[in-house]
Amino acid sequence: MRRLPVYHHFLTGLAEKGIDRVSSTTVARQFGYDPIKVRKDLALTGAVGRPRIGFVTRELLAHIEAFLGWRQTQEAVLVGCGALGSALLGYEGFSQCGWEILVAFDNDPDRAGTRIQGKPVMPLERLSEVCRQMNVKVGIITAPAKSAQKIADMMVDAGLRGIWNFAPTSVQVPEGVILQQENLLASLTILGLKLKNMKSERKPGLLIDE
Repeated sequence: MRRLPVYHHFLTGLAEKGIDRVSSTTVARQFGYDPIKVRKDLALTGAVGRPRIGFVTRELLAHIEAFLGWRQTQEAVLVGCGALGSALLGYEGFSQCGWEILVAFDNDPDRAGTRIQGKPVMPLERLSEVCRQMNVKVGIITAPAKSAQKIADMMVDAGLRGIWNFAPTSVQVPEGVILQQENLLASLTILGLKLKNMKSERKPGLLIDE
């Protein structure tokens, strides 16, 4: 699931260059993967390649998009219109994979009633009302950590069944609600540690614990 969007981006570039056919070996070589792994990944989408010919590039793209659900519009709401929330509201990549943020919510009265990146911003207390009215099932949390659990609880009470949490803290949700946790600080920390280890490995005689 994580690799298929990466393949899609690569294949889109090939299609834009007019490359009509592509092999799983070419995709594997691009990312340093085992060709057998790539063939299994692509087989999950229902795409069928031909020996020594490969896949029709645009047909393969269509299979990946259908498998990932990108050809069906999925709607979401966002809570927390600070720097990160505002950036996500303007991110054009969501529409490319079938997602649309319909409305944002914030507890700052100066933001409520305005528009950010063309999206209406409403008071947080209207979350349940609007979500039920629009039949939205997915919520995105980009609020401060101290507010994240309260917002998650409000989303669950509003009938949302999927939560994408960007707040730098874990939240708890009941069974039947899908939680996707993103921790930007953790990812950045891991990157820093990898860079540190890379520099240390260049020093002769230094033992690195894996």
